[in-house]
Amino acid sequence: MPDKTAQLKAFERLLHIMDELREQCPWDKKQTMESLRHLTIEEVYELGDAILDNDLEEVKKELGDVLLHIVFYSKIGSETNTFDIADVCHSICDKLIDRHPHIYGDVVVKDEEEVKRNWEQLKLKEGKTSVLEGVPKSLPAMVKASRIQDKVAGVGFDWETPEQVFEKVEEELAELKVEILKGDQDAIESEFGDVMFSMINYARFLNVNPENALERTNKKFIKRFQYLESKAKALGKSLKDMTLSEMDVFWEEAKLL
Repeated sequence: MPDKTAQLKAFERLLHIMDELREQCPWDKKQTMESLRHLTIEEVYELGDAILDNDLEEVKKELGDVLLHIVFYSKIGSETNTFDIADVCHSICDKLIDRHPHIYGDVVVKDEEEVKRNWEQLKLKEGKTSVLEGVPKSLPAMVKASRIQDKVAGVGFDWETPEQVFEKVEEELAELKVEILKGDQDAIESEFGDVMFSMINYARFLNVNPENALERTNKKFIKRFQYLESKAKALGKSLKDMTLSEMDVFWEEAKLL
């Protein structure tokens, strides 16, 4: 088992450093929750990159950056006697205990899906009027679609088989094709959105995270295209001066790497 004493001592060290920076550093003294917000979002994305790259050393560093932001917000909250890091910790502890009655109570569950359904029902009992209230408005559209589908599935609003979902994908593709032939740009965009929403739903049935899948493809494309650029440069050519067939030779080489 990890040494809790050492872990708590390390966390206490971070809290002391945060106190000193807030008192002595001109930059840290100026920060507000609003000024930190976009930086926090960047840190979370950097953590996501490290996870996708399976770079555990970088994951450790990025987790530290995210943790710093949590401590920073808590320090700012303590300065107005609104909340401090202890309140933050107790809040999440209380929530975890309340949301896991199968661990801290007498509720019996048979599998992960039942845990998720119970979780959403408990949230409604806490005063939420919709299972979708917990989906942040500012989430990127693909992540938001995935979370929406997870949420509604948690209360039983879901397809029964992957085949049904794929049929829906095909149906949406057919509707998109109709609108493309009509040339109605607004309808095309609407149907294109339906296709993407259906594909994200299908990904869930395949146990694929659509955001991770697309980012893997982004990284793959970047790597191959940069290989193409390097080969063109080695030949003293500009990509603009090369034919598609010439570029395709190097693209196929990149795929084999």
